[in-house]
Amino acid sequence: MYIRKITAVAAAAAAALSVFAACSKNKKGSFTASVPIIEKTTAKTTAEPTTTLPVETFPEYPVTFPEIEKKQSGNLYEAEKAQLKGGVKAATDLPEFSGEGYVTGFGDKGEGSVCFEIDVPTNQHYDLSFNISAAKAVNCRITLGDQQLTVFKTTDNSQFTYITLYGVFLTKGKQQLTITPENGDMFLDYLKIENNTSLSDISYNTNGELVNKDAGESAKELMSFLSENYGKYIITGQYAYGGDNADLNLIYRTTGKYPVMRFSNLEIPDESFDDSFKEVDAAAEWYFNGGISCVSWFWKAPSDKKSGIRTEDTDFDLSKAVTEEKIAELTEEDIRELYSKGNISKECYGLILDIDNMAGQLTSLKNRGVPVLWRPLPEGCGNWYWWGAKGTADYKWLWQLIYDRFTKYFKLDNLIWVWNGQSESSLVDKRTFDIASVDLYLSSEKDYGDRFYEEFAAVQKFVGSDKLIAISECGSVPDMDTAFRDNAVWSFFGVWYGKYIRTEKGEYNEEYTSKDALIRAYNSDGALTLDEYRKMRGFKEPETDTE
Repeated sequence: MYIRKITAVAAAAAAALSVFAACSKNKKGSFTASVPIIEKTTAKTTAEPTTTLPVETFPEYPVTFPEIEKKQSGNLYEAEKAQLKGGVKAATDLPEFSGEGYVTGFGDKGEGSVCFEIDVPTNQHYDLSFNISAAKAVNCRITLGDQQLTVFKTTDNSQFTYITLYGVFLTKGKQQLTITPENGDMFLDYLKIENNTSLSDISYNTNGELVNKDAGESAKELMSFLSENYGKYIITGQYAYGGDNADLNLIYRTTGKYPVMRFSNLEIPDESFDDSFKEVDAAAEWYFNGGISCVSWFWKAPSDKKSGIRTEDTDFDLSKAVTEEKIAELTEEDIRELYSKGNISKECYGLILDIDNMAGQLTSLKNRGVPVLWRPLPEGCGNWYWWGAKGTADYKWLWQLIYDRFTKYFKLDNLIWVWNGQSESSLVDKRTFDIASVDLYLSSEKDYGDRFYEEFAAVQKFVGSDKLIAISECGSVPDMDTAFRDNAVWSFFGVWYGKYIRTEKGEYNEEYTSKDALIRAYNSDGALTLDEYRKMRGFKEPETDTE
């Protein structure tokens, strides 16, 4: 048989599965040209990051997984000889098939499936390749026994095409592997299983240098720590909202451990800067108490008519803002003059005003000596946010503008740049980011943190081994055992706030991560928690004010 085309699905599987969270509720008002830099802070340095009460403690869990025996192997399983369910039947009408035929008749609503009984020779990672032809892109669910592995999308060229899942860990013995098309019919020729070799290509040897050569010492030291421990531990993290640490406190009460990283979102305020600087203060406080702060920017579009984050919630058109004028290092007065002369658009001027306002908040952190992981323009690969809706070229232009204005004009030297574009097509200049991150959500599922390995390998392949790879958002904590087993040791993770961690009554919510899985993750030898991080960094307890 001749295979017309070869397609690899490492990152594409995540795109088909992911359900991305929106995050902001407020609407932005009119433009303001001021750049507030507020030095006064309500942040306090306390012995603990938050008020804590005695909680249950748990033993440390060593990282464990079955012993891996690497062995060259390769087996081909013909679909027509597998177990056919839901009306699936063998056929021979198409040319260029393998064996005695192929199978079709899956239906349009996921009623048909094919179950392969496979004989796994050793405990190791395998590449699973399906030879499929389809007239339209079909979502295919793959399950091993009763556990879903992933969902991938077929091609739509009506030609038999290899679709490969790389690095799937299988245990020795007989297993049942099932493929179920969820939204259309297709033609399945065979399944081929071979030992994986790509996971051994993953590297954790980064040089620890920041892309901003003028970075401050605190940012350099933090980046050095992240790099030195990359591949050794997964740093724990949790999102907070509105300057509040309720979700982080809940993790402590549940696991006996605090996360190292506090994730939050900075915003351009409507009118008063008080609410916005509550989050700035909270980020500073977390750092002063021995943790790491990561701040994102879910940007409400600078439109005076319809402002929003999601594309459907705003009338802002990024393509109208793009200009060839070199504005990144100009003063606000010079940019205003360009706008008044019609050399740049209203959209472009609005972007600059927002960028300068955000620079004011980050400058406040800089002046307090607070380094932060900085994640602007999240999930730039998609069209659900306005900054990605007009294509990758405009998104890349905006990223470069933010980077140049922050580093060259405002001299912000306290930022570790986190690029969250998530695809090779949206990859920005590698000289403008330090960490590459992905957001991982699987809708309506629980404890799926053992299925993140594909994305790790895919991202490192297109950003290079000199960049740290991290999970900037997820709905369920990574499984530490499988992360180390699969050689997918993320630099850090951040679980989204709200329903992903607590119920409306403020109790722990097991809908996305079971309590047992959370406890095991936070007490794993493979995870780094706040108490351990503070000890490694030589954090000294501040003196308590007894007055």
